[in-house]
Amino acid sequence: MKIITLVKYSMDVAEIRVDPSTRALHLIGAPQRFGDLDRGAVEAAVRLKQSTDALVEVVCFGPPAAQGAMKDLLAMGADEATVIEDPYEGSADAGVVVQVLEAVIRERGPADMIICGFASDDGYSYQTGPRLAERLGLPFVSYACALEMTAGNLTADRDLEDCLQTVSTSLPAVVSVAEEAFLPRTITLLQAMKAQKKPIKVLSLDDLGLHKDLLDESFGYIELSESGVVANRRQLVLRAHELKELADKFIDALVDEEILVLRNGA
Repeated sequence: MKIITLVKYSMDVAEIRVDPSTRALHLIGAPQRFGDLDRGAVEAAVRLKQSTDALVEVVCFGPPAAQGAMKDLLAMGADEATVIEDPYEGSADAGVVVQVLEAVIRERGPADMIICGFASDDGYSYQTGPRLAERLGLPFVSYACALEMTAGNLTADRDLEDCLQTVSTSLPAVVSVAEEAFLPRTITLLQAMKAQKKPIKVLSLDDLGLHKDLLDESFGYIELSESGVVANRRQLVLRAHELKELADKFIDALVDEEILVLRNGA
């Protein structure tokens, strides 16, 4: 059995700074990494590997720097990795990305399961998983928080916030995992050393039979502007001897900031 896990090497959005006067984004110096959602997808695949002896391959459409960072994902228990060189430097929309991922999956497959995060840490478009499943003609299970593979079938628990839904489908299938459902394991020194010997394959668009000029035609948006939002914290501290007194002070503070409007003297 084979599981392909899709990850994105993207900018750490927590490190992006905004100029308060111009609202310009300071992107220079912000580090890139595989985010928690990506690591959660790898963790889900590795857990399935432990119960099924499946081979786990990690696939990334990203920059050359992703090759070095792949070692951490391989140390988690993945068996091999593939990096497709990204000429868009992370700016391609889902319409382009899914075409590239479809091509690499068909080239590296067949796979029994394709796993990804429900979104990426930088984009949150929620589009890659479902659009990829449509292009591949496979069933799609979203927001999975528990997975079990048995005899060509998949059973999954879906986290729908107010309830859990258990579903079953035949394999192969595409699965997106819910946030914080699969907390990444801690990597040991021995695992990190073994990961150095695991293979990482680098492909170009040409290797997949794709051409950038044709992909450009499917770009779904044009960037008009780029600016950040500055949110200043009030840092207001409320103190009271009783809970009711504290609640009254909190309401008064909301009224003073015009967040809450009281009517009819209430």
